Amino acid sequence: MTGQSLRAFIEDINAGWGPLTSELITYCRGRIEQLLLAPATEPWLADLQRDLPETAELYRDPSHDFLLLAHAEPMGHFRAPHDHGRGWVIYGVQQGEIEVRTYMRLQDPAGRVRLVQRENYRVRPGETKAYLPGDIHDTRCTAGPVLYYRFTDRDLRKEESEGYPVTRYVDRGGVWTVPS
Repeated sequence: MTGQSLRAFIEDINAGWGPLTSELITYCRGRIEQLLLAPATEPWLADLQRDLPETAELYRDPSHDFLLLAHAEPMGHFRAPHDHGRGWVIYGVQQGEIEVRTYMRLQDPAGRVRLVQRENYRVRPGETKAYLPGDIHDTRCTAGPVLYYRFTDRDLRKEESEGYPVTRYVDRGGVWTVPS
């Protein structure tokens, strides 16, 4: 059962949808921040808070292809540095807290790739963060379980199957780099 807040989110995003611009990111972040205020009495949110699913698809738009997913992760859960391929994403924390580190990808003259950490911050309940194509970040649950929404402009699994992969970095001797 879709609650009033989730229906309003879907309608608002559809009404404001368009190509990637600063205004669209601001608009979508605002709609997600509104969704984060949904009352826990709405059945869809009560189910999420009770079940804490690893991944739940809350909405997939049939005409624009954007997705709203919910993810629950236990304390300490870590997702290694990654980008979102050609896509962009907005995270919104509903409960708990995640630590995020952002990175810049560098390549030396010999062609070796390494990441340099740029920022380290925490995303708390009610807060959102946007990551644009090419942005690299990792996440760690620092107060959990964390429940957060992940809004993406496209289905990243479909993108990968069509040859537009997400880059997932690996730790080699304390240096984040590309897989071999």
